[in-house]
Amino acid sequence: MKTFRLTLILTLLLTAPAAFAGVDVNGDNSVDVSDLNYVINTLMGQTTGYDCDVSGDGFVDVADINLLINAILGSTPQPDPEPKRGHDYVWDMTRLPEIHIAVSLNEWNRLLSLYDENPGTKQYIMARRFTFTQNGQTTTIDSIGMRLRGNTSRRRPEGEKGQKHNAQQPQLRHFHIGVNLRKYNKDELHTIDGVRKLNLKWFSNDPTYVRELFSYNTFRDFGVWTASRDNYCRLWIKIDGDPTETYMGVYEMIEPVDENYLKNRADALQFGTAKGNLWKCQYVGAPATLTNPNNGDYYYDDNSDDNHTYTLQTNTKRFDNAKAQFIDFQLKLNGKNRESFYTWIQQVCDVDLLLKTYAVNVALGMWDDYWNNSNNYYLYFTTEDLTNYKVYFIPYDYDNSLGTTSQCGNQSDAGRQDPLQWGLNTNPLIQRLMDYDDFRTIYINYLKQLVDPQTGPIYYKNAAKRIRAWQSKVEPYVDNDTGEDTTISDRPASWGNHGEYRLLDESPDVNYFRVKADVINQLR
Repeated sequence: MKTFRLTLILTLLLTAPAAFAGVDVNGDNSVDVSDLNYVINTLMGQTTGYDCDVSGDGFVDVADINLLINAILGSTPQPDPEPKRGHDYVWDMTRLPEIHIAVSLNEWNRLLSLYDENPGTKQYIMARRFTFTQNGQTTTIDSIGMRLRGNTSRRRPEGEKGQKHNAQQPQLRHFHIGVNLRKYNKDELHTIDGVRKLNLKWFSNDPTYVRELFSYNTFRDFGVWTASRDNYCRLWIKIDGDPTETYMGVYEMIEPVDENYLKNRADALQFGTAKGNLWKCQYVGAPATLTNPNNGDYYYDDNSDDNHTYTLQTNTKRFDNAKAQFIDFQLKLNGKNRESFYTWIQQVCDVDLLLKTYAVNVALGMWDDYWNNSNNYYLYFTTEDLTNYKVYFIPYDYDNSLGTTSQCGNQSDAGRQDPLQWGLNTNPLIQRLMDYDDFRTIYINYLKQLVDPQTGPIYYKNAAKRIRAWQSKVEPYVDNDTGEDTTISDRPASWGNHGEYRLLDESPDVNYFRVKADVINQLR
């Protein structure tokens, strides 16, 4: 392996074309072969704990090696041959995009009324104009859909029940927003370079401004390509008649899990197809345990305000067929004996990817999940066939992570909880995998890779480097016109039961990453 790596480095050094000055990947204040090794290790499938995307295009590939080599050799900088497009452009983590939304007074007051009638409303209003500016490029879209989002953090955007907008003294508050650019006009002009939807989240109960962004970034860097893309953005809202725009501050901009999400990954040859059945699974009335096949709460997304434990997002006109497939999956998941389950689960599921996903989930301390709280995940079946498919687990909603913890399910401290006893032993999709030595070994090995001092993205020094970089990027912009969440501080949510956890304080008894690593390193 060493000979191969040396040959690869020498070959690339001799053949690399001129590009632009590279970056100090490992943060040692020099750009040299050690940085190149980290990029090559990442390209070869090993986790390094460093941001090896030298080109900033969202991928680690040979282009990053070439750019870094040119920096080492002092080659003449050249501009990028082509600008980023599509998802690479919208979710470019090297940028801080600006979003401006203009809403008529009547539509804004209708949004307030919809919330008063039903705080869980999913109904859209029409915003007059949506503007997205990034890297000197501005996209302006008229007549887009906008709605409220969120579960326990959902709130009225302004005032008290029954009150209308106060144009003289606008007093908006932070609220989660769903944006559908093609809600009223189904054409490519109503997209940002092909992107149709965005979820905009304020940093509810996260004074660090990093928890969910760190989580999704860790998934993707660790090879869990099912995780959504996200980025920071700055947000303004203008209601007709107001003297000025309201600057809402720094928001998180997240890729929704929908048809476009599926197509994106099918085009990248990951899912293979975007035509299968996508289910949103959440704790609504009943937990989404995957143990109630014949009595579960199944429905399809009908654009109503109703919520269900299992909601079909695609192929809704063939709901009965999708439901039959989902029930058959659960019957086998729960009913197969030890030997047949071992064979079957590997036929219908990428078990290695699932175990890697769950290792990241547990390392992040995400307790409001499938295994522990029967909540917050999607399942995607790649075909509509009753039995011939691959099913993928898609992680979702990671603001309750990194030391924001609660008494819930099987645990009361997400930092110190045994990763092998993370959740309920009645939730079969993960619990049954832990019954097999080889699966359990894969899971433990991934956990240990995540906290490895040299390469682990969850190792406290590696994590702190990323967190400080992101906080430095947005800190000048968090002060905002709502008067809420105007500073960044290193603490978890105030309602949590372990307020001592910190992300940057390196004390071993309070640093979340050090506590988590101690627990993981005890596993055998």
